[in-house]
Amino acid sequence: MAGSWWRSVRCLGKTCGRRDLKVGMSDILFHYYRVNPTTWFYLSSLLSIALFFKFNRVLSVRNLDLLLLILLAPGLLAVEYGSYRANPAATQLGFIWLFSISAVFLVRMLFDSLMVRRPLLEPNLSTGGLVFLGVSLLVFLLANVIATRPQQADVDAAATASRLDTREPNVDGNLERLGPGYPLLFLLPRISAQKIFSPDADGAGTVESDGDNRIVNETTARVMAILAQLAIVTGMVFTGWRHFENARLGIAAAVLYLLLPYTAIMTGRVDHALPGALIIWAIATYRRPLASGFLIGMAMGTIYYPVFLLPLWCSFYWERGIRRFALGVAAALGVLVAALWMRSPDKAVFFGQLRQMFGWIFPNEVKLEGFWALEANDAVFRLPVLAAFVAMMATLAIWPSPKNLGTLMSCTAAVLLGSQFWKAHDGGLFMAWFLPVLLLVVFRPNLENRVALLVLNAEWFPRRRRQAA
Repeated sequence: MAGSWWRSVRCLGKTCGRRDLKVGMSDILFHYYRVNPTTWFYLSSLLSIALFFKFNRVLSVRNLDLLLLILLAPGLLAVEYGSYRANPAATQLGFIWLFSISAVFLVRMLFDSLMVRRPLLEPNLSTGGLVFLGVSLLVFLLANVIATRPQQADVDAAATASRLDTREPNVDGNLERLGPGYPLLFLLPRISAQKIFSPDADGAGTVESDGDNRIVNETTARVMAILAQLAIVTGMVFTGWRHFENARLGIAAAVLYLLLPYTAIMTGRVDHALPGALIIWAIATYRRPLASGFLIGMAMGTIYYPVFLLPLWCSFYWERGIRRFALGVAAALGVLVAALWMRSPDKAVFFGQLRQMFGWIFPNEVKLEGFWALEANDAVFRLPVLAAFVAMMATLAIWPSPKNLGTLMSCTAAVLLGSQFWKAHDGGLFMAWFLPVLLLVVFRPNLENRVALLVLNAEWFPRRRRQAA
């Protein structure tokens, strides 16, 4: 049975590569065409304002947050336009725009804990309407992931990372080229569900799915992207229902996440969505320190940068739950390291992969991409930005104390936002790392009583001990 399934997947991948046998949504649905991302920016902005803008309280913080979320899209479009047209000026303008909006959001997250009065500002649509809209958006976004075939630029990073399978002596060079992260994650192609600028609408420039490894990698990338996006949406809804005690707030945050143009463009990017899914579920399971620690550890091993969340989360669990949280982090890292060991052909490859996973490299040795790679920007200024980020991270670990769930969420979003400013590879574009948490902060009620000392059990297995008693 397993062999027949594999033959079916292989035949599907080969036939999809032939233009004469290709069947898309435009063949099933009469004259169906995807909405251009630039057009979707205008439509989604108007729809977001209609659903979430508080017209009776124009000067509310909710309206400011909504406008800032909408203003993220022009910067992303400018970066994509500059990359496609080889226009450094447009790319520079796009990154400056993104960093400016991100800086305002960073300040907003740092001062969020001071906002004690949080009136209930519900969306302008009923719960049933929000659920219908969210499910419809999710179906169309995931359908784009399934129907999209990667282009040559999407598989370049995967082709470079495939050298990890060999015994080449220059394995450590993958860390300089690709940056820190789990080595097996870089084997997956980058599937952009919505291309802002496509060289040929008929599919020219796409890569033929020849070879078993490529078929497996493309299928794995699609499945992981779909599962990650589903995990993000369900995690946001669960957090609203379980911890905000208002499922409508969680649904509203999830719908706004699905409406954003960034989500439509980067739906199929596993390196964007997977860390965001792990972090949002770490927050959703914060009352289980072992589970939260395991999820944070998986996020650290997957893309490295969540390692800077450790001081913050340890500070939250310091009064109660720190040992369970630390054990969960260690267990996750142990699982990932064991997987690398079993897959590595020899010790040299294993230590090279381990070095990439934990980011053992000086900041000035990484090959820069994105903002810091532009000729107009001197990469030496990246180092003081990194120093300021470390100072902010250390400060958040100390203040405020004790931390509640609201503080934990806002500071988590702040740390992930801050890492974008000095990230060597396309920093500023990985918005899925912080957007789900940030949206929950925007919609959250007052959570001052959700502190570890009050909501966590003092024992490891309280239910079993109560039964024994």
